[in-house]
Amino acid sequence: MSIPPDLWPALAITFGLFLAVGFFAQLVDGAVGMAYGVISSSVLLAFGVPPAQASATIHAAECFTTGASGISHLAHRNVDWRLLARLAPAGIVGGVAGAYLVTGFDPTFIKAVVVAYLGGLGLYLLARAIRGLKEEPPHLNHVVPLGVVGGFLDASGGGGWGPIVTSTLLGRGHAPRYVIGSVNTAEFFVTVAITAAFIWTMLTGRLEFEGGAATALASLAGLILGGLIAAPLAGYVTKVAPARLLLGFAALLVVSLSIWQGIQLWPRLHEYPIFNSFAEMAGL
Repeated sequence: MSIPPDLWPALAITFGLFLAVGFFAQLVDGAVGMAYGVISSSVLLAFGVPPAQASATIHAAECFTTGASGISHLAHRNVDWRLLARLAPAGIVGGVAGAYLVTGFDPTFIKAVVVAYLGGLGLYLLARAIRGLKEEPPHLNHVVPLGVVGGFLDASGGGGWGPIVTSTLLGRGHAPRYVIGSVNTAEFFVTVAITAAFIWTMLTGRLEFEGGAATALASLAGLILGGLIAAPLAGYVTKVAPARLLLGFAALLVVSLSIWQGIQLWPRLHEYPIFNSFAEMAGL
């Protein structure tokens, strides 16, 4: 691939920007079990990257960052093996389905449902953090359907595995250390499956990349390197940080991301007649 000399400065800026984004997103994701995909996808979408392409790029980067994060959590013994064994296969099934569907359908309404769900759940988590936590081992009720939903929304929206799965498990009273470690480790297997599904959609012509290949590679390389630098730090932060502090930070993060995504989605929702009908009924 030949790159014109005048394009190198722009590529260097793109690489540096996504290096910083990848570092920050992975540090947050590895420490509290969520937000890598949401943070990264928000930046890519701001650059005008289509949602399906943004999701494919993020999951390609996450093959490296989630692997490093999972190793870090394993080294610090933050993983509950029974929880991992149920989450990973379920997430793979949902993720592959989501990767296929996002290349052919508009995910706006799916995102709107997720934003509303996360906003309410974030407030509930914040209340739990204020009241205090019990260090309970994770129970396994309804983990498989939760993994399927989390994987589907992660692939179709460019992010959602952590916010959906981690937030729900924390809301059920599980110890944050083991929830975050198990969810992050399971995410590696889910991400590899989603990336493979996106590769298949590209080979079959269902997904076509827009824009220059050099810019896409620069952003991907920045996300990977930034995430790999941050991943070893995340497992240690999860291990030593107080549980209430982790849960409180996760709750504030979920609420903030819900508000931000809601603001972004609001103008797009008005394009749908059914939403306008509901808005009129609600007096909005």
